[in-house]
Amino acid sequence: MYTLYIGNKRFSSWSLRAWALMRGAGIDFEERMISLYLDDTPLRIRPVSPSGRLPCLHDGEVVVWDSLAIAEYLAERHPGLWPGDSSARAWARSVCAEMHSSFASLREEFSMDLKLRDVRAPSAATAADILRIDAIWREGRARFGKDGDFLCGAFGIVDAFWCPVAFRFRSYGVALIGTASAYLNALLALPAMREWDAAAHLEADLHAA
Repeated sequence: MYTLYIGNKRFSSWSLRAWALMRGAGIDFEERMISLYLDDTPLRIRPVSPSGRLPCLHDGEVVVWDSLAIAEYLAERHPGLWPGDSSARAWARSVCAEMHSSFASLREEFSMDLKLRDVRAPSAATAADILRIDAIWREGRARFGKDGDFLCGAFGIVDAFWCPVAFRFRSYGVALIGTASAYLNALLALPAMREWDAAAHLEADLHAA
């Protein structure tokens, strides 16, 4: 069985991507959480993750770190995590990579905190990030999502990568319309997202650095 090492559910957006993918796809795994923002956190992470960061997946002697690498590793072993259609698959990989490497202003200004409700106007840079995300979501639903509630129809890697954004939009009161709003609601309604959210609210009140 896989073992997935994650950070606190309240704050750890990177961990959520891998966790939501595995839970949403019905992949069995053992979860091990390492609390963040404690004095001994680096010492506890380093033995299980070569990068010193979470998430990290263990599969026997195989160790995979970084949420995108974990997703690709799982896709090789569990068919259907990427779309079957080559055009949809290329698009899904592209927007996952964009999510992985972009949206710095959104990450900084609207950090993930599942206990937070703070409706506020975004800065110009964050507003631009939100507009780009809205465009991605509308494009995916229009081009590839007709056979389900998610970007390429069925839930998969591309949707797991947007799960933290869904929580961010909820926390900071980001309003969307039309198909983008429906997609946001579909993410928040996922049983895996509800499970993660409930667990986050039971965590002690540690604070992000």
